Amino acid sequence: MRPEQTTEPLAIAVADTPQGRRLAVSGPLTNLTARRLDDAVAHCLQRGARKQSAIEINLSGLTALDTAGVATLLAAIRQARDRGAPLRIAAMPERHQRLFALVSPRTVLTMDTVRSRKPPGVLEKLGEAAVVVWRDMRAFLDFVGGVNVEALRSALRPRRVRWSETLYYLERTGVDAIPIVFLVALLMGLILGFQAAIQLRQFGANIFVADLVGVSITRELGPLMTAIIVAGRSGSAFAAEIGTMKVSEEIAALEVMGFDPMRFLVMPKLLALVVALPCLSLFADAVGLSGGLMVGILQLDLSITHYLEETRIAVSASDIASGLLKSAVFAILIAGIGCFRGLQVSLDAESVGRLTTSAVVSAIFLVIACDAAFTVLFFALGI
Repeated sequence: MRPEQTTEPLAIAVADTPQGRRLAVSGPLTNLTARRLDDAVAHCLQRGARKQSAIEINLSGLTALDTAGVATLLAAIRQARDRGAPLRIAAMPERHQRLFALVSPRTVLTMDTVRSRKPPGVLEKLGEAAVVVWRDMRAFLDFVGGVNVEALRSALRPRRVRWSETLYYLERTGVDAIPIVFLVALLMGLILGFQAAIQLRQFGANIFVADLVGVSITRELGPLMTAIIVAGRSGSAFAAEIGTMKVSEEIAALEVMGFDPMRFLVMPKLLALVVALPCLSLFADAVGLSGGLMVGILQLDLSITHYLEETRIAVSASDIASGLLKSAVFAILIAGIGCFRGLQVSLDAESVGRLTTSAVVSAIFLVIACDAAFTVLFFALGI
């Protein structure tokens, strides 16, 4: 809308009332005159800062209004809110209310009172957090239900699965992660070997370094560290990818065309990670054991044959199987959380970054909590 051009001056009559101060505005409130209203409101706020007196802006005499004038009114509202002073905009002509609504549709046009909101108390914050958690849980349960339904359909009709997409994500989440998994697993094996050697060397039990490294890597650290790495790489990538599609309304376009996002976006990622993470865990186990072997050979004067034989005795098939079971569950958690957070993104770029971060943090927390639950369960079952 083009601004109304006029040379008519803006008149502002300031009067004291029992409720506070009244600013009666008459004339055009445009880019040429808006500065006067801004100065008048600032002056009133300064004089009434201690008393927090109310301010009324009466616009019954308003003859013209443009976007600069609307911006000035909105700035006055914000200034009053920041100062803790109630502000009331009264008698805005209807023809100007339409422009005001166009520029600021969230602002109540009647403007009976615009009061500053006190900082929320502890109970209010707890209540808001509880509501957020409750809504998040409901949305997550709905997402889990959708994934289960699509998984059942895919199991009954394997042709529904988009195998080409699954292989693509298998390469991204599995093959591309090998270098970083190799480096971290090797360092973990070296660290465990050195830490165990410091203690066991005092008792002449150097050979038992193989036991400690073997069991720790296969049962706990191999699957856990690999899952954390994958959560940082793939979980964040899933959330960012789906979130970006949500912002660009590609997901809405898929739904309009009758395509199910669970089938086309979620299931390929989920299946790929369920296959890739156990394989990466096996690879991390082998590399971690190699790190311990390096310590045994170079620092403890153990032979390769003795070290490998002790590792074979210490590490059982149940240790490896428990690690693989954990990895499969971790994969479901990581892929599910990543896709869920991506689908939660709203139509702005800020939410993409926020929910991508939330996906990584949530996935790592759930992986560690699930690992603790598995540890207690295996201990109770004697596995």
